[in-house]
Amino acid sequence: MGNEKSLVIVESPSKAKTISKFLGGKYKVVASVGHVRDLPKSKLGIDIDRNFEPEYISIRGKGDVIKAMRKEAKSADRIYLATDPDREGEAISWHIAHLLDLDRSEANRIVFNEITKDAIKGAVKNPRPIDQNLVDAQQARRVLDRLVGYQISPLLWRKIRRGLSAGRVQSAALKIICDREREIQDFKPKEYWSLSAVLKSAKGGKESKPFTARLTEYKGKKLSVDDRAAAEAITAALAADGYAVKSVERKERLRRPFAPFTTSSLQQEASSKLGFYTKKVMFVAQQLYEGVEIKGKGAVGLVSYIRTDSVRISAEAHAAVTEYITSHFPKEYLGNNSYSNKKKDVQDAHEAIRPTYVDLHPDEIKDSLTKDQYALYRLIWTRFVASRMAPAVYDGEAVDIANGDYTFRANGSTLKFDGFLRVYAGAAASLADANEEKRLPPLSEGEALTLVEFLSEQNFTQPPPRFTEAGLVKDLEEKNIGRPSTYVPIIATLTDRKYITREKKTLFPTELGFVVTDLMENYFKEIVDTGFTADMEDKLDDIEVKNTDWKAIVGEFYGILKDELKTADAEIEKVKLEDEVTDEICELCGRHLVKKFGRFGEFLACSGYPECKNTKPIMNKIDVKCPQCGRDIVARKSKKGRIFYGCSGYPECNRIFWNKPVEQKCPKCGALMTEKKTKSSMLLCSNAECGYKE
Repeated sequence: MGNEKSLVIVESPSKAKTISKFLGGKYKVVASVGHVRDLPKSKLGIDIDRNFEPEYISIRGKGDVIKAMRKEAKSADRIYLATDPDREGEAISWHIAHLLDLDRSEANRIVFNEITKDAIKGAVKNPRPIDQNLVDAQQARRVLDRLVGYQISPLLWRKIRRGLSAGRVQSAALKIICDREREIQDFKPKEYWSLSAVLKSAKGGKESKPFTARLTEYKGKKLSVDDRAAAEAITAALAADGYAVKSVERKERLRRPFAPFTTSSLQQEASSKLGFYTKKVMFVAQQLYEGVEIKGKGAVGLVSYIRTDSVRISAEAHAAVTEYITSHFPKEYLGNNSYSNKKKDVQDAHEAIRPTYVDLHPDEIKDSLTKDQYALYRLIWTRFVASRMAPAVYDGEAVDIANGDYTFRANGSTLKFDGFLRVYAGAAASLADANEEKRLPPLSEGEALTLVEFLSEQNFTQPPPRFTEAGLVKDLEEKNIGRPSTYVPIIATLTDRKYITREKKTLFPTELGFVVTDLMENYFKEIVDTGFTADMEDKLDDIEVKNTDWKAIVGEFYGILKDELKTADAEIEKVKLEDEVTDEICELCGRHLVKKFGRFGEFLACSGYPECKNTKPIMNKIDVKCPQCGRDIVARKSKKGRIFYGCSGYPECNRIFWNKPVEQKCPKCGALMTEKKTKSSMLLCSNAECGYKE
């Protein structure tokens, strides 16, 4: 037993590095670098006649990784599968067990919610068998998504154009965006008027600063003013010296802290407070979870697992944050808050997103973090600590003011105790500053008031706003469509397929997005129906929670899909889309260039075709300059369809990158850093001789 060698298999190299530090020399930690087996890309890969049996194959390009894992497994006395603690991670462990010929009933699966020494060592001491319910829940989603994608997408290719796709969740999300745009287009604004009185105490003196009261009632009933004539009539009916305090109501009001972050609430908050796109939120959060090099501490996993629907935290985490609050703040700042999950039974094995070491204050490790890592870690840390602090307390005041049969209302509030606002993202300071404006002067019932100014403002109702990424994530979560881990790839796919465009932070559906949605609504109404999609999510969750037969759920869905495919193929006429005219001019004949779609994606062609057959690639700039000549770096596609990044000055400058360059220089050699896309993503130095990564 003393010389026993153990192999631990995780998903990412950076996680392997962090975990190795905790386990010591008797453990070898290797990375699968995400999935190792999947459905084939070249065909459906599902045997429908054999009850939807998936036909998995080893992923192309993973041969060396699989070979290395098998080699290490042969020399190991014990193997632990330590992939992520969710459905996807469970499925990866299941596939690895198949490739290594492991007994899947053996207790070789270890899970941990955070990458800390105690969590890792505790997990190794408590292995369990692979959870087949979790695996089946993942398989059901994968198979359903493949059936939709690989059977509807070819139809879209034939009827509209190449390169399109449909998806079980993707298409429902697109319909939500298109429906909102239609709502905006059909919106008819309605006029309304806001009437307010700027008043002050008739007693005068220092305390009688002006305040604003809004007209709300007439003869005890809510009043709405719809046009100028009504506004002018009311203004004329009000006596200039007829204002008096009707009633004063004072009461204490509590503002409670938010729950710790779930995946979706983190995406929403980081978008609104930090300006991060959802993809960037998850990229940076993954770095914090897997481990960051902290001066004097080595690689440290700074936050708990980042894919969770739960607001629960462990007893240990609660004890640690309680101790932190009581040692850093007066005793009245400690709260007694409880939070509940929206869905009681799914994925609650995961805690909320929280710092792994609450005593590791963001400012203490700021020098070890990138700007983005620091900003996101600070957001997570402050939200978590604040969630366990006391509510903020306000002295609230509501004053009703009468003038004849009309009633005005003025509200005021004063921050009495800042509570959790002392910590959460500097909110206390901004609220304290605003208090001066919200505070009403001392007023008493029956007191006469002097009119300073009467305000009459014309307004028009506004259409609902277009979605931002954060707004779409919130809507998808509220409608129970998809899961937080799928929101980033959904938005990315809708953008890549040109179904939506992003202008600043706002999402707009394109003409193509409307065409595809209309087709899906007419022929595959269940797939785009939010109620049906939400119900399907619940059924898929039942596989995990209630051990429901996953193939029965797939079969029920496919029965509907099969009939709709047949009808759609027979009835849909070829859709003709207008080419998008660009501002670029053909250098051969002077006509405008238009966007075309070919086998390898978009390109520019002369609108004078067939007289002029000039074509050129579209320069997709990535906002990074070429380090060799200073021109823009653009994304291109190779003849085999692989994306690479090259200087727009080609052929004069032939600098290329196979990974996407980012606006960050290597701290070791000064070369451009690049983003390598794996499941976890990492930054690599573009200088092959340097080897720096983070």
